[in-house]
Amino acid sequence: MKMNLNRIKVVLVEKGISQTQLAEMLGKSFSAINSYCCNRAQPNLDILKQISLLLKVDIRELICSNAESANTGDNSLEK
Repeated sequence: MKMNLNRIKVVLVEKGISQTQLAEMLGKSFSAINSYCCNRAQPNLDILKQISLLLKVDIRELICSNAESANTGDNSLEK
């Protein structure tokens, strides 16, 4: 079973920003951003912080809780 560890793709959709745009803003390749969005790779904390600043969200909104990733498959955070 694949675990989703981050919500970057969900937040990008909510913000109306493409993976290509995020890659350009970060100075990273599309491939790297796509790997984060598909949970094939995880960004380090510095990159995660940069993403949160660029998307104007709390860094916690980019991370799934253990319960979310393991039990529900739902990538939304409880508010």
